[in-house]
Amino acid sequence: MMKLLIVLAFVAVVAARPDVDYNRYENFNVDEVIENRRLFKAYVECLQGVGKCTPEGNDLKTALPDGIQNSCSKCSEKLKTLVAKLIIAAQEQYPEEWESINKQYNPNGEHNEKMKEFLEKYKP
Repeated sequence: MMKLLIVLAFVAVVAARPDVDYNRYENFNVDEVIENRRLFKAYVECLQGVGKCTPEGNDLKTALPDGIQNSCSKCSEKLKTLVAKLIIAAQEQYPEEWESINKQYNPNGEHNEKMKEFLEKYKP
């Protein structure tokens, strides 16, 4: 019974957690991540679920489904540009890993056209 109460309390805390404010990342240094292959690879592995995640990586992992499925609908215009820059860099520098990530978050490819339009509109 006590275990059930602990689990229910945990679920209540998680459910009550407000959405992450992704716009706090508007000043995130995307170029630093892209230029540092080791750091970029760590983010890619985090998104794939095969590596450890930083707090920022966890936020990115949480935001990625919205980014892929809804053209980053919760993002500001500036953040959409940063997201597009990261996705394009991942596609170019880690094409196999990006394919794996895309299949993970977009298994049927139904959002490919929407993502292509998003990247075209917001590419730097």
